[in-house]
Amino acid sequence: MNIKKEIWLLISGFGIMFAVLSWLQESQILVLEAGSIKGFLALFTGILLYLFFRKSL
Repeated sequence: MNIKKEIWLLISGFGIMFAVLSWLQESQILVLEAGSIKGFLALFTGILLYLFFRKSL
């Protein structure tokens, strides 16, 4: 297992989900008051994204 690849995929999952949540917030589809909640939500969903797509890469 290449640890650098795994770390990169995990960070990428977080970044992708943070961008999606930011877009949803700007579109007023997702209403979040505190910015830190978006970060934790992006971390959680980014880990799920990583786990879901890791096996196919």
